[in-house]
Amino acid sequence: MTQDGDLRTPGQLIEQLLEDRGWSKRVLAIILGIGETTLSKLIAGKRPVDAKLALALSDVFDITPDRFLELQNRFDLAHAMAVARPDPKRAQRAQLFGGLPIAEMIRRGWIEAGGVQDVPKVESELMRFFGAPSIEEIPVLPHAPKKTDVAGKPTPAQVAWLYRAKEIASDMLAPPFSEFGVQRALKQLKPLLVAPTETRKVPRILTEAGIRFVIVETLTGAKIDGACFWIDDAPVISMTTRFDRIDNFWFVLRHELEHVLREDGQTAVMIDTNLEEPYDTAEMIEEERQANEAAAEFCVPRDAMAGFIARKDPYFAERDIIGFSRTIGVHPGLVAGQLQRHTGRYNRFRQHLVPVRASIAPSAIVDGWGDIAPVGE
Repeated sequence: MTQDGDLRTPGQLIEQLLEDRGWSKRVLAIILGIGETTLSKLIAGKRPVDAKLALALSDVFDITPDRFLELQNRFDLAHAMAVARPDPKRAQRAQLFGGLPIAEMIRRGWIEAGGVQDVPKVESELMRFFGAPSIEEIPVLPHAPKKTDVAGKPTPAQVAWLYRAKEIASDMLAPPFSEFGVQRALKQLKPLLVAPTETRKVPRILTEAGIRFVIVETLTGAKIDGACFWIDDAPVISMTTRFDRIDNFWFVLRHELEHVLREDGQTAVMIDTNLEEPYDTAEMIEEERQANEAAAEFCVPRDAMAGFIARKDPYFAERDIIGFSRTIGVHPGLVAGQLQRHTGRYNRFRQHLVPVRASIAPSAIVDGWGDIAPVGE
């Protein structure tokens, strides 16, 4: 007699129950309303016990249907494991297709494929896009050798965005870089803070300073504001303008320029995300804290801002905001952005937070919003 702990199939359980009751297979077949051949296949494990039959067996033997189904599931899994061929690439595909926004990359022309279902073509294009000689070496995979070191732990979408920015910047030309050129650029940029249309001059000024500047629309969920990295001895600033506002644009740009001045991003790419969050936190690395301080001071001098708040808090009249912005030579939107942070009221002063992307895009290298940057042409 088979012990209950030795049962491996529902057929063995049925056979044991028949033996306990002294029934023949014919008797049980009649009770269940099925043929003897069918019952023999069930007992031999050549036919599975489904939910309907499990309920019928439960009525006959007063055993929960879950018991029969549990044995069936265990048997099916053991059988599948015995005959299945291991596929080491399945885990890789899970990382690639689960982590990368493949459909979005196809739609934006980063990779060429008929759709995400065309797995061989997608994998081939991903190898080309990331410059990897094999699937295993695509840098978003956990154990792939990293050709590009990135500060922190970027997500696959952030790494993909970075590679696109690098691909575009690699085709750009700029004069030799020097710290003097950046300092001169900062002096040229400062007067541009008065109006959104003045941002159209930014790409030329940065290029003359030896900085390659690109705007790449962020990928879904990446939450990237900008990045600083170097190609050979040339610095690159890439921005997303995902918050199309004058205050955000200038803060992010000056943040990245500080990275360039301090030569951050040479050994590990600086990807900056969520710069809308508080400027200084205990967890923030020193490079980011310094860049935030420089950006805030550039947009609205802190001493001037503190004095304005001390005089006007808690009532900030429209005429006061406009008058103060004229005094320090910036657009009211930059003051409004600082006031939102100070008051925590992000629904206030929004009329001043004007967009700038349409002003800067015609003079910049842009990838996104329906446009595909020319690469390798």
